[in-house]
Amino acid sequence: MAAKRNTVTTDVPESSVAPAEGTALTLDPRLSLRVDSVIPKKRHEALKWFGWGYNDSQFYGQNGIICFRGDKYPLGGCELPSFTKWVEKKFELTVDPRKPYPQLPQTYPRPVENAPFLSELRGITKVEHSLEGIDRLIRCHGQTLNDIYSLWHNKFQRIPDVVVWPRSHEDVVQLVQLAHKHNVMMVPYGGGTSVSGAITCPQEEKRTICALDTSQMNRLLWLNRKNLTVCFEAGIVGQDLERVLREQGLTVGHEPDSYEFSTLGGWVATRASGMKKNVYGNIEDLVVRVRMVTPSGTLERECSAPRVSCGPDFNHVILGSEGTLGVITEVVLKVRPLPAVKRYGSLAFPNFEQGVLFMREVALRRCQPASVRLMDNEQFMFGQALKPEKSWWASLVDGLKQRYVTAWKGIDLSEICAATLLFEGDLKDVQRQESIIYEIAAKFKGFPAGGQNGERGYILTFVIAYIRDFGLHQGIVAESFETSVPWDRCSLLCRSVKQRVVSTLP
Repeated sequence: MAAKRNTVTTDVPESSVAPAEGTALTLDPRLSLRVDSVIPKKRHEALKWFGWGYNDSQFYGQNGIICFRGDKYPLGGCELPSFTKWVEKKFELTVDPRKPYPQLPQTYPRPVENAPFLSELRGITKVEHSLEGIDRLIRCHGQTLNDIYSLWHNKFQRIPDVVVWPRSHEDVVQLVQLAHKHNVMMVPYGGGTSVSGAITCPQEEKRTICALDTSQMNRLLWLNRKNLTVCFEAGIVGQDLERVLREQGLTVGHEPDSYEFSTLGGWVATRASGMKKNVYGNIEDLVVRVRMVTPSGTLERECSAPRVSCGPDFNHVILGSEGTLGVITEVVLKVRPLPAVKRYGSLAFPNFEQGVLFMREVALRRCQPASVRLMDNEQFMFGQALKPEKSWWASLVDGLKQRYVTAWKGIDLSEICAATLLFEGDLKDVQRQESIIYEIAAKFKGFPAGGQNGERGYILTFVIAYIRDFGLHQGIVAESFETSVPWDRCSLLCRSVKQRVVSTLP
């Protein structure tokens, strides 16, 4: 994960940072804690302008072998000969390290100017803004394949005409009113990880486009230990949010795949789901109150009770709104004490169908661990190929394990699938949950495959995102997508999608 940064704190006692029930979210700024983020205001100094992730983390080819550089992930600095063979076999491709990556454009689309808007914007002294091409370019898109392809081939004709960095709710109120007054299109921009097209600039837009970057709105406004609630500004990045809370012995537990770079406001705006939702819930289960600025005023629910049965819930109007209704500025969340035990595990099944039956039984008995994810055979073999080269002793041990699976368990390696597990909680609760999960797995011919494999599979989630850009660099179209389906359609859906993809290949 990212290298740790220090958090800027004040000398205000903890009891001072919890507001009275029913008070407004905005407090004396001296009571808040501004977070030193892992992502700088000039995003391209740390993150790739042309794709996913950190500048220093990347798959690349060297001497005919695929490698991964960087020090932020366990795979960093490793040669991947097995992955190289997998790519060669699967795509009949030899990696060409000479292919260049895209270079920053020399020129940028000319901005559509709105002189009255810019004139008044300059008068808001507390709000920084930029007309620089690079600042505008990297905030014109999300992370869909179409976005990245267009970026690589310089196809964007419309990008934001101006970027603004508000530092508080009050700044956003001024900016939204100003944009509304001068008919300027405003696009809220958080972590830039969107895959819905919500932050991609409309290419036919004739009005001035203003990208409102929330990254400088990342304060912890207050923490209430008694009620286990916390209020953050919406621009805080997931890993920063969790780091700050861990220092207090707390966690929100929300961990989407984009957790390293996505923001709290983005989680709310996209109704995000996390990898540990079984214990902590999805974002809609964690939100207590949201504050959002609209052209007609600020929308927020005054009551902070855990549940209100009367009237429409404005939180759920905001959740999933994708920035179309306004700018989310502050969010009150539920927090929990850090779990005493965090334990990984994994399971192997003879085939995908048995794995699906296991997953259904776990859901039926409502005994899901913090995370349980099933991979089919193709995903399993892909994950195995991503292992770094091992010593002769480790290779021997792996060979014996494989013999155990094939000869003694009678499992066909072309059918085997696996599930990764993460348990969190008190020791007794984790032990009880492990016992139940492994008991259910045995019912469907599954057996434990080790905690190390489970941890590796879980963390590998954050590395896999980098493969999309490496594939595109080598002429391979790669993309991930997700959906929801009833249990009786699960296996059929997976088979049908795979068959459809294969049938479209040349």
